[in-house]
Amino acid sequence: MATQTAAPAATEEDALAQQIRVAVPERSLRSDLRAVSIVWRREMIRFRRDRLRAVTSLIQPLLFLLVLGTGLSSLARGAMPAGFSFKTCIYPGVLAMSVLFTAIFSAGSIVWDREFGFLREMLVAPVSRSAIVIGKCLGGATIATFQGILILALAGLAGVPYDPLLLLTLTGELLLLAFTLTAFGVMMAARISQFQAFMALTQMLVMPLFFLSGALYPLSGLPAWLSVLTRIDPLTYVVGPMRHAVFSHLGISAQAQQALSPGLTWLGWPVPLWLSLGIVAAMGLGMMTVAIVTFSKTE
Repeated sequence: MATQTAAPAATEEDALAQQIRVAVPERSLRSDLRAVSIVWRREMIRFRRDRLRAVTSLIQPLLFLLVLGTGLSSLARGAMPAGFSFKTCIYPGVLAMSVLFTAIFSAGSIVWDREFGFLREMLVAPVSRSAIVIGKCLGGATIATFQGILILALAGLAGVPYDPLLLLTLTGELLLLAFTLTAFGVMMAARISQFQAFMALTQMLVMPLFFLSGALYPLSGLPAWLSVLTRIDPLTYVVGPMRHAVFSHLGISAQAQQALSPGLTWLGWPVPLWLSLGIVAAMGLGMMTVAIVTFSKTE
C-alpha cells in the first residue's frame, strides 16, 4: 500500500521538475562578446556617475605641468633651446601620468567587486571568464584614454601645437599605454582580496613606474643601475615615442632634439619606435593573459 502511494508522488515530483527546469544558455562567441560589451558599459556608467573621480584624477598631472614645470623652468633654462619651455619637455610624461593613475585605479574596481560579492555573480554567469577580464581591460583603457585626452586638450599651455596628425598619434599611444596599464592592474587585482592591500601595492609601484620612465628627464647619461631599471619599465617604451612625436612638430634643431629626446637604446643599439610600441602591446597582452589564467583558477 505504501509503495502504491509513493509511486504517484514520485511521478508528480518528476512532472513538477520538468515544469521548473531552468534553461541556461550555452556558452558561445556571441555571448562572450555580449559579456565584454556589458562589462565595458558598466565601467563607463560607473565613471560617468563618479564625477569627483574624473576631476581629482586631473589634479596631479596639472600640478606637475603647471607648478613643477613652471617652477623648474628657471633652473633648466640654460639647458633648453631658445624659446623652448621646460613644460614642453615634460608634457609627454604628464600625458603618461594622466593615464597611469586612472588605468591602475580602474582595475582596482575588481577588488571592490570581490569584497561586495558582485564579482562572484559575474564569475558564475554562463560566459567565459576571459570575457570578463577583456571587458575590464577595455573599459579601464577607455576611461584612462579619455582622461589623457583632457590633458591633451591643454597642449597649448605647454607650447605644443594642435596639429591633427600629432594629436591623433598621441591619442593612439595613450590608448596603447592605457590598455597595458589596465591589464597590469587587473593582473594584480586578480590575486588581491582586500582593497586596502591593492591601494598600498599600487602606491608602492605607481610613482616608481612614473619616475623611471624618463618622463621628467632624458634617458641618456644615467648610471648603469638606473638605466637597467628604466629599460624594464613599460612606461619608458611609450614616453619616448610620445616625446619624439611632440618634438618632431616643434621648430627646434636636430641637435637640440637629440639632446632632449635621445631615444631608447639597448647596449648602444637605438630601439626603433615601432619596436618600442610593439613591446608595450606585447606586455599588455601578456599581462591580460596572466589575469585570465588567474581568474580561471579562483573563486
